[in-house]
Amino acid sequence: MGLAEIKIPNDLLEELEKLSKETSKPKSFHIKRAIKAYLEEYYDLKIALARLQDKDDALITDEELKKSLGL
Repeated sequence: MGLAEIKIPNDLLEELEKLSKETSKPKSFHIKRAIKAYLEEYYDLKIALARLQDKDDALITDEELKKSLGL
């Protein structure tokens, strides 16, 4: 496993320490989860933006979506 050194603002570090104590999980656990969630969101956004720019990708209205879901 690699090692990365980061600087965290004091207020954020305090929140992280509080979370670590409340959950009995190390700070590194929460940092890894936060980075993973951020990367997943980033790549989801990247895919969504690419699909919006794809002229061949069909779009449907919210009404069509609701109908297809039986709502």
